[in-house]
Amino acid sequence: MTKFNQIKLFEEKKVRAVYDDVEEKWYFSIVDVCGSLTESKDATAYWRKLKQRLKEEGNETVTNCHALKLQAGDGKMRKTDVADTEQLFRLIQSIPSPKAEPFKQWMAQVAAQRLDQMQDPELGIQQSLADYKRLGYSDNWINQRLKSIEIRKDLTDEWKRHGLEEGVQFATLTDIIYHTWAGMTAREYKKFKGLKKENLRDNMTNRELVMNMLAELSTKEISESQNPESFGDHIRQGGEIARNARMELEAKTGKPVVSPLNAKKGLLLNKDNYKEKESE
Repeated sequence: MTKFNQIKLFEEKKVRAVYDDVEEKWYFSIVDVCGSLTESKDATAYWRKLKQRLKEEGNETVTNCHALKLQAGDGKMRKTDVADTEQLFRLIQSIPSPKAEPFKQWMAQVAAQRLDQMQDPELGIQQSLADYKRLGYSDNWINQRLKSIEIRKDLTDEWKRHGLEEGVQFATLTDIIYHTWAGMTAREYKKFKGLKKENLRDNMTNRELVMNMLAELSTKEISESQNPESFGDHIRQGGEIARNARMELEAKTGKPVVSPLNAKKGLLLNKDNYKEKESE
């Protein structure tokens, strides 16, 4: 079972969602839905009282709801009550709100978009482009980021071809790549940038993205040409190509490639002083 955590926006309010590709359905954070539909200052308390009332009334929808780990405001993954689209339609009937019908239409649109993207992957790319633009990333950075996603997928497809699995194995090999070209594991790299659960690549500068793409592209190309039985050596070879490029660029520019700056600090946002901030 593979689950994809995402954040959706309904009238500028965040709604955490998880897509289960086995069940082919969305699960939405009920607390976030309550916050989007009501004027309550404490959506968690609102849902707690509503949940208690519905249980006393014998509402089966509440009984069938379950919890999944979603990223909380502090960056940690915490169990949160979620509901699928059908369950939410029923719960919304118990929430007096003029936004109920627009929210139902929004949920239907989210579900339809996912089905369309599964049929036409290019639509998924277009959606990612729109999401990054909405967050304020520059066009130049977005182009690099989308290309990095393509290269990463090519590499993981190559790993899958050799029988490797997502999870610990992919994370271990990725750590080798990072450590070889950047001198840090993924955990160390995120700490260096002041990140917690945020996506590391979404917080890389253009230079960092390019170097990481070079490392992953080189690793994939070497794997295809050498068809190794062990992955350690060829992964380091791919990382070394990027490390040598990084060191040469740093020597000629006098500027470090690996940067502590991240998206929250405005580095990647589409602002007039982008270059000035990057050089600080």
